[in-house]
Amino acid sequence: MNWIQNFTPIAGNLFLSALCALIPSLYFFWALAIKRMKGYAAGLSTLAIALFISVIVYKMPVLPAVMSATQGAIYGILPIGWIIIMSVFLYKLTVKTGDFGIIRNSILLLTEDSRLQALLVAFSFGAFLEGCAGFGAPVAITAALLAGLGFNPLYAAGICLLANTAPVAFGSIGIPVIAVEGATGVPAMDISQMIGRQLPLLSLFIPLYLVVIIAGFKKAAEVLPAILVCGVSFAATQFITSNFLGPELPDILSSLVSLVSLTILLKFWKPKHIFTFRSQAEKEAAPALEAEKKKYTRAQVFKAWSPYLILTIFISIWGIPQVKLALTGVYNGSNLFLNGLNTIGKVLTFALPVPWLHNKVIDSAGKPIPALYKLEVLGAAGTAILAAAIAAKFVLGVSWKNWIATFGDTMKELRLPLLTIIAVVAFAYVTNASGMATTLGMAMAKSGVLFAFFSPVLGWLGVFITGSDTSSNLLFGGLQKVTASSLDMNPVVAIAANSSGGVTGKMISPQSIAVACAAAGMAGKESELFRFTIKHSLLLLLAVCLITYIQSAFFPWIIP
Repeated sequence: MNWIQNFTPIAGNLFLSALCALIPSLYFFWALAIKRMKGYAAGLSTLAIALFISVIVYKMPVLPAVMSATQGAIYGILPIGWIIIMSVFLYKLTVKTGDFGIIRNSILLLTEDSRLQALLVAFSFGAFLEGCAGFGAPVAITAALLAGLGFNPLYAAGICLLANTAPVAFGSIGIPVIAVEGATGVPAMDISQMIGRQLPLLSLFIPLYLVVIIAGFKKAAEVLPAILVCGVSFAATQFITSNFLGPELPDILSSLVSLVSLTILLKFWKPKHIFTFRSQAEKEAAPALEAEKKKYTRAQVFKAWSPYLILTIFISIWGIPQVKLALTGVYNGSNLFLNGLNTIGKVLTFALPVPWLHNKVIDSAGKPIPALYKLEVLGAAGTAILAAAIAAKFVLGVSWKNWIATFGDTMKELRLPLLTIIAVVAFAYVTNASGMATTLGMAMAKSGVLFAFFSPVLGWLGVFITGSDTSSNLLFGGLQKVTASSLDMNPVVAIAANSSGGVTGKMISPQSIAVACAAAGMAGKESELFRFTIKHSLLLLLAVCLITYIQSAFFPWIIP
């Protein structure tokens, strides 16, 4: 039996229906920010509320509603949960062997300052990982690194989430932009160019914003040269690459230029005063820092960093389009190696119809919506990290016994964070399948002449619900195009704004919160991190809204 989505279930009134559809999200905000529930409790109860509304208000049959939750739960395990497990596992291997101490000291020799470490690790290195992999891997890896460097766990997780704002729109080799081209018919290059005229303004500001949050305005001024080099090099490269090369390379090239530029600067310039989280005071920290510094041979440093160098290689390989096709079993070329890989990828890729849901939900256009349990075991970014962890076992000299024991410890530590992830992704899928997300989007589209201001809010809402800029673009990209066209607004601006606004919602997405807490050792403290990030998310969203409105209303020549 098929079920037709109804986006105005309450007396045909869009406003009342939108208020009802907003209840699960408002409840989740309340549960974390005010009630301070543990993440898994907030996630599971939010899922229950979403299921209740989908069945009682939206009249979705019980079986399809429940099965949509199982579809989300599976996606929460693979690829998202798999990335978290393997990222934390790789980090724990370096701790187990003592090599993370060498990594830590090598960074201290480059800079002892927590402000500069945040720029190097969270902003530049995190952006590189976002460009290669995405799907939570950048936050998981960089949060673990910062926590190991002595950062307060809350700041380690929060700073990495904030830093991830700059690269998200072009993450995973430009997938968010490429995906929305298919959903809207607008060329990816046009969208890339428009995002490249919005987001660099934010990217230029983020390094300063991070350091101010860490240490305040006065201490941010002490490292202004580093902030400028980091922000300007990243934003300029992001603008050039997105406008002239397309959506695939902005993150990778911008992060590398920023990382190299900042490293070169630190060879010739150091801040006069050292700021570190370990004591929150430079004078108190200095003796401890001096005692901790130790020179290692280049071979020792290279060996210690090798797991992350190997990780970078594997993630980069996994991100190559042709390799990615082979890993998921859909390669159709003449390369013998890729054909062999394609055979294995095909065996390890599953696309199973979701019972009672696949093609049973009919959208507003009268088309059935496919619903699949899609498991790309070999092609998942987490598998690239697993390959790196296996290679690291031999480089670091870890026995199989200790390797397996460390993996077991990781699984035990992450069991509740994984439950949180499963619950919140299931909630996102129920919201989409029932039509609640579309109801909210349609209500936002009624803002009329102010739509240019509010269009980024749709992206922000989409990423909050789905945890992905790609999913948000697919969810609301078509709506942005239709609404903008009806209001004589250039659709490219609205579609780009969906992606640019979406990046500011990443830091409060339940999935991202759970990932960051798991990586920084804050399991069960998701409410603290949510309270930390929500105000920054709203402030940066306001900035994107203003940028979009000003460009659309006063600078139409900037639109490609």
